[in-house]
Amino acid sequence: MQELLTAITYPIVWLICSYVLRIESGMAKLLISLTAAILVYVLVGMKRSHKEKKEDQDD
Repeated sequence: MQELLTAITYPIVWLICSYVLRIESGMAKLLISLTAAILVYVLVGMKRSHKEKKEDQDD
């Protein structure tokens, strides 16, 4: 699930940069898209870790 969300985030952010924000620089779109994808990966991992930690404390 985590990897799937990351893989979907990259092209969506790329398209947003291209058509909504009208960024023409390929390097800027690349950096923004990769940063967003990595951020999604980290946030989902943190949420999963917090959830597992909470479940361990409840047991």
